[in-house]
Amino acid sequence: MTSAGGAGSQKLDRRILAIGSVVVLGAIMAMLDITVVNVAINHLTKEFNTTLETIQWVATGYTLALATVIPLSGWAADRFGTKRIYLLAIFLFMVGSAAAGSAWSVESLIGFRVLQGLGGGMLMPIGMTILTKAAGPERVGRVMAVIGVPMLLGPIVGPILGGWLVDDVSWRWIFFLNVPIGIVTLILGSRILEADKPRPTERLDVLGLVLLSPGLAALIYGLAKIASPQDGISSPEAYLPAGAGAILVALFVWHALRTKNALIDLKLFKDRGFTVASVTMVLFVVAFFGAMLLFPLYFQQVRGEGALQAGLLLAPQGIGAMVMMPIAGLVVDRVGAARIAQAGVIVIVACMVLFTQLKADTSYMLIGADLFVMGIGMGMTMMPIMSAALKTLRQEDVARASTSLNIIQQVAASIGTALLSVILYDAT
Repeated sequence: MTSAGGAGSQKLDRRILAIGSVVVLGAIMAMLDITVVNVAINHLTKEFNTTLETIQWVATGYTLALATVIPLSGWAADRFGTKRIYLLAIFLFMVGSAAAGSAWSVESLIGFRVLQGLGGGMLMPIGMTILTKAAGPERVGRVMAVIGVPMLLGPIVGPILGGWLVDDVSWRWIFFLNVPIGIVTLILGSRILEADKPRPTERLDVLGLVLLSPGLAALIYGLAKIASPQDGISSPEAYLPAGAGAILVALFVWHALRTKNALIDLKLFKDRGFTVASVTMVLFVVAFFGAMLLFPLYFQQVRGEGALQAGLLLAPQGIGAMVMMPIAGLVVDRVGAARIAQAGVIVIVACMVLFTQLKADTSYMLIGADLFVMGIGMGMTMMPIMSAALKTLRQEDVARASTSLNIIQQVAASIGTALLSVILYDAT
């Protein structure tokens, strides 16, 4: 895929913005779906007359499907072309959403959520690949800012939207909402996205797939169980799958280092920029998703707010990120990612220090202002890190690199949630 404006053009021309709109629509569906459903868990428990442990599989099944299919994304994009795979992912996600909204039992709902996850897992890595290839390395900062908005706004807007739909409309609409968005995305994608040339000679790394996909699913499942109040780190249901998953991932690394055209190209980590950005992303995502667990608990358990009110109180953070991201993308393309990412980390740390002084009667105005500033710090951090990871790579490596970054994000998010859950459990 080539840039409409030419590789040397520094501005995001109309064609790039049109491609970006298609990718953002897909990203919005994937990111919102995760957080919207979380708000509805208690309601679904009553709706289907089942236990909380069973209904949690509505969220867990989706996450595991995501982890299973993400490793395939890079190979599929190279083998069949990014446009075909992206439209297929949108279609699977939309069909899964429509089916989930029509579910007649908890078993059918869980099954349809897995179908959703198979499509949703490919949306972010393929979308990142499409945008990065279209814009070229000199504009990667700005296009990453475009796709970064739904990634940071999802955890903020999702609880608000989910709370409203569950309370005032119907739980089914948390799934049906994806259908019209999916139809629009399919129509726009078929018209706007350009078909790139596949590389049909490359064979699928079957052994790598057998090791990595189940390994990631088991690792993330175990980490989710560690974060669960019913299980915890000492439960065999937590440490056994987490341990087995870690072993399978380690075996994949051993295999990939000795295999040409492995499912994930670990040679990418020979690029210093990609390696440093990946490590930094792990630290950032662990902290970010850990904080996203902590703040709703504070508003609901300490301040007695409902799910919808907690989501609204978190909105300043998303607004701060949304304001800062376009500015950060422009700065990245002009002066590089390192400086602005470092400044963003300093801002986030300063805000976290202030949050250590929270009390049961701290002013909501003060909390909102601090969240807004922290959102600005996040807007200065996440997308510049991803830009730095992709900026120095060859175009043919972008699909595999995007897949690697999304795997890193998924695992780091699970680690962050599990780590903070353990700390909270030990502190109470």
